[in-house]
Amino acid sequence: MSPKLEPVHVSLPSAKEDAERAAKQLDTAQTRSPAYQLAFTDQDFLLREELRPVRLQLELLKPELELQEHGIESTIVVFGSARIPPEDEAPDDHQGLREHAPYYTEARRFAKIVSEVNQQSELRRFVIVTGGGPGIMEAANRGADDIGAKSIGLNITLPHEQAPNSYITPELCFQFHYFALRKMHFLMRARALVIFPGGFGTLDELFEALCLIQTRKIRPLPVLLFGEKFWRKVINFEAMVEAGTVSAEDLELFKYVETAEDAWRMIREHYAIVESEA
Repeated sequence: MSPKLEPVHVSLPSAKEDAERAAKQLDTAQTRSPAYQLAFTDQDFLLREELRPVRLQLELLKPELELQEHGIESTIVVFGSARIPPEDEAPDDHQGLREHAPYYTEARRFAKIVSEVNQQSELRRFVIVTGGGPGIMEAANRGADDIGAKSIGLNITLPHEQAPNSYITPELCFQFHYFALRKMHFLMRARALVIFPGGFGTLDELFEALCLIQTRKIRPLPVLLFGEKFWRKVINFEAMVEAGTVSAEDLELFKYVETAEDAWRMIREHYAIVESEA
């Protein structure tokens, strides 16, 4: 066994130390100049168009380091509409939202079941992750919060006002500028995708995942569509097979489910998890 390497304590000051020293410098024409500011503390510099590659790297790295520090080994991603409300808040004047409000309850139940059996130790498996907003996303974060379990929210800055739901574990609530990096973080630790009825964003996330699995850019994992009636009405997958644009085998990339118990059972069967291990 190799000896454990102790961290090297170099004599150079850390970036944090130098930033603190720079903040205490004499106030002169030279020190007030933007040119004199340390590059990594100069926000105007970091926001320049030419610095986009650096910002992409930072947006990949910041959540990754935080997830590592919190022992997040794997996740289950829950996608779904931000507009679906709790059943007791469903509007009387919108039949569609009233009909789909029970999915809020089911998403909450699913997240509670998964979190209850997978966060009993410091090694956190199958942690619920959502887009961090309201609706189905809120329901899933809420289900984990119901039992005091951790859950993750990956928010995105949008032109209209948007805030994370109050059930996300605060230290695991992230904000993204780039959709591409946000999508990457959804899949980096994912062991299953559980997708409830939704709109353009949900469909975008579903089809990107199916494309990545189909092209073998990611390993196969359970893709579970909640509510067969909704999905068959919205998307005619069989028509794509008939047209020859996808193969019949591609329809095996996903399964339909109706209950939280069914979804969790399919995930357990995929990974051959017995009850004593769950």
